[in-house]
Amino acid sequence: MEPGPRQTLHPAGAGAVLLGTTAGSIGVGALIGWAAGSWPIGALVGAILSIPAGVFAVYRRYRDALS
Repeated sequence: MEPGPRQTLHPAGAGAVLLGTTAGSIGVGALIGWAAGSWPIGALVGAILSIPAGVFAVYRRYRDALS
């Protein structure tokens, strides 16, 4: 059997995954911050945490294309 075709990296798809992860993290952070009494601080923490989360999400999605 021949191996399947190698997955290619689509920049627009990677950007969409990164943007979705960032928006989701900021939203979750804002909700947690709102529950704790300060939604702007929660949104800021969510934005900071979204950087490594977004990189990890893109890596997981396109790990076959990156190896």
